[in-house]
Amino acid sequence: MKQDVSSRVDIHFIITEFYKKLIADEEMLPFFEEIVKQNHLKEHIEIISDFWQDILLHTATYKNNVLQKHLDFNKKIAFKKAHFNKWLNYLKETIDDSFEGQNAQNMKDRASSIAMVMQVKFKLYD
Repeated sequence: MKQDVSSRVDIHFIITEFYKKLIADEEMLPFFEEIVKQNHLKEHIEIISDFWQDILLHTATYKNNVLQKHLDFNKKIAFKKAHFNKWLNYLKETIDDSFEGQNAQNMKDRASSIAMVMQVKFKLYD
């Protein structure tokens, strides 16, 4: 039986594995290429781990506006619905590979909600 997501260590593991998949995907790499080239991936993973820790473990460490960050980035590289679908599939797959339980499900559910809100903000309707 797999354990549930219960700590920042678990969240950091998920995000690290998730980013390995994103960066290995030629269609997704352009969104992270600058972070990788500038050697800021570890810092980025820490920030994203803060975000998910706040959501799952009810802390208050993430200090940015996740939506605004993506709205700004969309000016450089336009997001498409397919990008959100891949992002969500990779994240859910990464969670399911190692975890199960209420927090694991909460993370997948919240990711789905975030992807939906962002798609609405980017006017990426079906």
